[in-house]
Amino acid sequence: MPILLFLIDTSASMNQRTDLGTSYLDIAKGAVELFLKLRARDPASRGDRYMLVTYDEPPYCIKAGWKENHATFMSELKNLQASGLTTLGQALRSSFDLLNLNRLISGIDNYGQGRNPFFLEPSILITITDGNKLTSTASVQDELHLPLNSPLPGSELTKEPFRWDQRLFALVLRLPGVASTEPEQLGSVPTDESAITQMCEVTGGRSYCVRTQRMLNQCLESLVQKVQSGVVINFEKTGPDPLPVGEDGLMDSFRPSNSFAAQPWHSCHKLIYVRPNSKTGVPVGHWPIPESFWPDQNLPSLPPRTSHPVVRFSCIDCEPMVIDKLPFDKYELEPSPLTQYILERKSPHTCWQVFVTSSGKYNELGYPFGYLKASTTLTCVNLFVMPYNYPVLLPLLDDLFKVHKLKPNLKWRQAFDSYLKTLPPYYLLPLKKALRMMGAPNLISDNLDCGLSYSVISYLKKLSQQTKLESERILASVGKKPPQEIGIKVKNHSGGGVSLVHNKNFRKLLKEITGETALRLTELNTKEFAGFQVGILNKDLKPQTYRNAYDIPRRGLLDQLTRMRSNLLKTHKFIVGQDEDSLHSVPVAQMGNYQEYLKTVASPLREIDPDQPKRLHTFGNPFKQDKKGMMIDEADEFVAGPQNKVKRPGELNSPMSSKRRRNATVIHDVHEEKMENGQTPPDGFLSKSAPAELMNTTGDDVPPNQLDSLSDDFTSLKRDGPFHKLGNNILREGAPNCNLSVDDQKIAVVSTLGTAPNALQITPAMAQGINADIKHQLMKEVRKFGRKYERIFILLEKVQGPLEIKKQFVEFTIKEAARFKRRVLIQQLEKVLEKIDSHHLLNNVNHINSRSSS
Repeated sequence: MPILLFLIDTSASMNQRTDLGTSYLDIAKGAVELFLKLRARDPASRGDRYMLVTYDEPPYCIKAGWKENHATFMSELKNLQASGLTTLGQALRSSFDLLNLNRLISGIDNYGQGRNPFFLEPSILITITDGNKLTSTASVQDELHLPLNSPLPGSELTKEPFRWDQRLFALVLRLPGVASTEPEQLGSVPTDESAITQMCEVTGGRSYCVRTQRMLNQCLESLVQKVQSGVVINFEKTGPDPLPVGEDGLMDSFRPSNSFAAQPWHSCHKLIYVRPNSKTGVPVGHWPIPESFWPDQNLPSLPPRTSHPVVRFSCIDCEPMVIDKLPFDKYELEPSPLTQYILERKSPHTCWQVFVTSSGKYNELGYPFGYLKASTTLTCVNLFVMPYNYPVLLPLLDDLFKVHKLKPNLKWRQAFDSYLKTLPPYYLLPLKKALRMMGAPNLISDNLDCGLSYSVISYLKKLSQQTKLESERILASVGKKPPQEIGIKVKNHSGGGVSLVHNKNFRKLLKEITGETALRLTELNTKEFAGFQVGILNKDLKPQTYRNAYDIPRRGLLDQLTRMRSNLLKTHKFIVGQDEDSLHSVPVAQMGNYQEYLKTVASPLREIDPDQPKRLHTFGNPFKQDKKGMMIDEADEFVAGPQNKVKRPGELNSPMSSKRRRNATVIHDVHEEKMENGQTPPDGFLSKSAPAELMNTTGDDVPPNQLDSLSDDFTSLKRDGPFHKLGNNILREGAPNCNLSVDDQKIAVVSTLGTAPNALQITPAMAQGINADIKHQLMKEVRKFGRKYERIFILLEKVQGPLEIKKQFVEFTIKEAARFKRRVLIQQLEKVLEKIDSHHLLNNVNHINSRSSS
């Protein structure tokens, strides 16, 4: 979900006019609206989040932040006014602090544990300014300075105010006030010469010098293409240059190579694209980029890291290494002089290893963690991220599978232990997961050490709590207006010191209230709202303006009381004189805002007859026809997605069926190993959808080797505390309760394979209604703030229908969680999805075997 933050210059200099008569501020507002229209062409823009920041004093500079919707963003944009100073440095600092507000809470930066490119919040910061001198209350500044003091806790852990997934782009308006007679020059838009250009280049962005409206449109088209998911990395060469390559693609040792002259490709500051997973919509990865220090228990605090990691590459040609089933991460590099140089060498079968200085314990340069390699078609250059020191690990794993047949001897274990000593501690957990995915035995101890001292871990937890409080304070101030300047107070003596008691009108009003004089009804302004009067029960009673309750006659008390109650409680549907159609009128600015309307709509009732075709909605175009045969609104199409395709239960004719069939033996072996360790297959989500062939009608136990265990993932779904399964689970007779330990958390799991003989039979219509209600509740639970996901998994367990229906609900929940960036929830649901696939495959294989044996 990209974040698009617009920083609009609201200094007084933005009031200057162009040759068209419009102000710079009006052009900036129009540029933002045009950018949103261009961005809306991309279907991925439905998940965009828009923020608006100005040059006001913090925290009043934040006009639209994390909680404001699109309508609020547009309203605040239209109401911007230009006044004040050009405090660009303070505005940039406030913008970056707003983007970094929740990073320490979510743990996305993963301080001291390696940098994960797949944990990111891609953010584009677009500032629109006039490029004039930077001013403050003290002086005029020639250089751009960002304040060092930040109210955000934990900002000292990173040297720069920005992060590697945040880029700054600047539109510097240089439109003349007088129409130019020279013809407009076509071509690329140059960078500006103001102080913000250097800041843009540091973050991986750039500036645009805008001189005409056509150039502005061209820049906006370019900015739309810059909205990409990725992180910025510093690539620097280490060691000598490679040998030149001849025209035939072979090394030419006779051609001279200038290794000492600096070349543009020696140091590049570019983006690597992190593509989202096509199934879940969020990036998926396995290996981090190592830290530039070795984690030690004796470190009192974490050293501050640079926002962009410095990755050094060696120009020595190596052979790409990869083995079967070992996961690796592949990232495409943004076009740069480095990618151009590698592609010109035309060597797609060789690679250059990459390092991070001081990442190893015994080596200053560190060990390689991946390599740069041109694609086979020579169209791009990719960064392959592998396990740390992979040239040593990969041959060991190859021997484990091919030579030792997963039964390593003492010599192999000694070599593997020696390799683990060169591995940073934060690589142990992903390596253990990778070995488990490959089907290898448990070679790493369960008591993993992150390598950080207790004081550092406590400090990070304390920072997270402080960030929550600061986040609430900042978000609460969003939308508030800055205090107005009251100026110099001047005491007015023109009144001669006459008090209120001596005022003529006051004395006259006081006499009317006390009853000394009669109440004059002529005070009513009959010209204003002509013909308007408050409706009362007694038609003979004329409208009166009583100021004293004791002046109401006794016979008119009931009518007056009824009138007062009606005005107070507003029980009248219409006010006399008000047009009925005016109640349904909506301002033009709010028309089409269907997203807000969807939040207030109650869940629809299920159809009485499920066989009847569903009625098509008539919102917008009443003649719209649904080509897909299912009711999907424009706002719900992103939620539903292409994943909700109904597949027949037990179907094995999919393209992945043959691959899953081959992996069935591996799954079965892992299950038998867990059974030997005393683990019992848990109940819950999968046991309710087990095929009928796996259950005995007499209630006897099913052989344990027929179901795969989900203990590794279901017991880790709740990290904040024990997760007790609820619902209509039935204890199986004779089935013992077992405590499963994952991440030092014990969760009681009971089996529900037994069936109640007199259980209520649920009809398809009832199941459809139950599932529709569950789907609506899932959407509400995912939107809730926090990490308490027990309710979500309880709802998933109550889904009615076969295993495919449950799988569709898990995929739907993943898509909904991706909209609200619930990364932890997505990871937990992905584990459940993997186990559902393996469990479904194992059931089908056992079913086929039972049929063949019979």
